[in-house]
Amino acid sequence: MPIPALAARRRALATLLACSLAALGAGAAHAQDDYPSKPSTLYVGFSAGGAVDQVARELGQALGKQFGQPYVVENRPGATGTIAAEAAARARPDGYSLLLATQSTMVVAPGMYPSLRFDPIKDFEPISLVASVPLVLVVHPSLPLKTVQDVIDYAKAQGGNLPYASSGLGGPQHVSAELFAAMAGIKMVHVPYKGEANAITDVLGNQVPLMFSNLPTLLPHIQSGKLRAIAVSSLKRADSAPDIPTVAESGLEGFEALTWFGLYAPAGTPQAALAKLEQGVAKSLEDPQLREKLTKQGLTLEGSTRDEFRQYMQAESVKWGDLIKKAGIKPE
Repeated sequence: MPIPALAARRRALATLLACSLAALGAGAAHAQDDYPSKPSTLYVGFSAGGAVDQVARELGQALGKQFGQPYVVENRPGATGTIAAEAAARARPDGYSLLLATQSTMVVAPGMYPSLRFDPIKDFEPISLVASVPLVLVVHPSLPLKTVQDVIDYAKAQGGNLPYASSGLGGPQHVSAELFAAMAGIKMVHVPYKGEANAITDVLGNQVPLMFSNLPTLLPHIQSGKLRAIAVSSLKRADSAPDIPTVAESGLEGFEALTWFGLYAPAGTPQAALAKLEQGVAKSLEDPQLREKLTKQGLTLEGSTRDEFRQYMQAESVKWGDLIKKAGIKPE
């Protein structure tokens, strides 16, 4: 083949390739403009019917109303939510696989289980902090304790033998009590249970004298007088119980321990999809139906930008990671 003809053919092939690449680019951009164009999976690391599941379902419904596509909750309970987190981390990063997770999974478990097969910081894109709920320190009313200082003094008088109940190793009830002990300069004995309900039952029966647990769960027992509230774990007083002081205002300045819920996508998810999801969550948290259902459960609706949530998560990881090391919290 003559050289001029070969050159012309090469120019034609180059032009065809450029046009194909341009078409592919335009197609990808169009696909992102149309996001979401199919159903999404929302992984949850806890059983159906629990608080995390309920938040996920309400958020999924609100996002579905906005985008016209369903958000299907997939429950993969177990191992403090890490089974679902691992599945989400390995999912295709296209915006159609999301994770609704708590601090127990994303900032506490990594400090306890160094062999986790996912990295919450590197393997995920934080989208938004969705909601939080404070815990409350309660004691059995037979004890002569009414303030945070009373509890601290009582613990010191017990010489480190004061027991407290929790829903299990590494749960928010456990780490909240350990943070309290560390900041108060006291020692207490952890009595873990298989679930929050079992722990509450024994505190109600005075088998164990005190515990931290989620405020909405304990509020009926506080209102009935079966338990005495000492303080809530949030920096501000809870709207559902404004008469209960905070731990921070009661002497342990800066004390904060929350059960929080955040939305994540696998690392590498397109920025356009992340931006739409961030905006979608913000709009969802203004949805009257979602607000009514979640606030009735005692949750505080949060909302954040991606950058704000990333910074918050990094700070929480350092805070709880340090506590876990100092307290010597290890898997059973």
